[in-house]
Amino acid sequence: MSRHGELSFTGPATFFKAPLLDPGSGQGGHDVACLGVPYDFAVGYRPGARFAPAAVRAASGRLAWPEEGLYDLASDRRRLAGLGLVDLGDVDPLQLDAEATFARITAAARAARKTARLPVFVGGDHSISFPLLQAFDDEHDLHVVQFDAHLDFSDARNGTRLSNSSPFRRAFETSDGLTGRTVVGLRGMRADEEAVAASRELGHRLIRADEVHDSLAEVLARLPRGRRVYVSFDVDCLDPAELPGTSSPEPGGLSFRQLEVLLGAVIEHNELLGLDLTELAPGLDPSGRSELLAARVLAESLAAWWDTAGHR
Repeated sequence: MSRHGELSFTGPATFFKAPLLDPGSGQGGHDVACLGVPYDFAVGYRPGARFAPAAVRAASGRLAWPEEGLYDLASDRRRLAGLGLVDLGDVDPLQLDAEATFARITAAARAARKTARLPVFVGGDHSISFPLLQAFDDEHDLHVVQFDAHLDFSDARNGTRLSNSSPFRRAFETSDGLTGRTVVGLRGMRADEEAVAASRELGHRLIRADEVHDSLAEVLARLPRGRRVYVSFDVDCLDPAELPGTSSPEPGGLSFRQLEVLLGAVIEHNELLGLDLTELAPGLDPSGRSELLAARVLAESLAAWWDTAGHR
């Protein structure tokens, strides 16, 4: 795979300095395809996630890997060696037309799935997970693993049913192929009681952040195994002391190390079909470390996938 250059700040900026590919080119057979979804018109508090794809692209140059991969000190080996990745650019949102925007997101996600074995989507607020999951409607037994401070299963918020509080409610209402959900990192004093009850009624597994803090081993035992999974990563699952650049930060969140272990276990023990990263608002963190951490989460996810399922 060709790279633009070794220096992280040289351009043009693409995800991990990958080649830019027109999603309409019809080219397939790639390992991973990244698609930006710069939409945040469904956010309920502080906006800014529309700028995340561009910020993550710039930050990810720091972790761009050569053909021989990156040397990982913890495992004493090179990781990501030989993994081929392409950047499919961004979905163009129709700002004030949510349904039309969601249709565009679904169409672009379908194209991404045809382009690569693993599509990776960088939002954007969490409402985008609904149209992204609609692109997986050919799957008949798909389990969603959601890392999030919030349940995002409200029926409606302020009169809208397409906000970032409702993506998984809409997804499970409209798809028979979604057969389970595990949510990790829940916390806060503003939970939607009806949404919690509705989620539990469907058999969803809800894991609070304090449970992770109390016993990481017990939480690992509760994660799905042997399933086909879609992972949705809301950056606010991390503690805001580590990642402050998000719309609705909640204290008491996961550490990066906890997330790394949990996410790695999900990817190792299941078949990962898709991954999204949402709710990064880079303008809320002038230090720039939030987008650097988001890029690291994506790199760790790709490395975990390539270490295990990537070579199947």
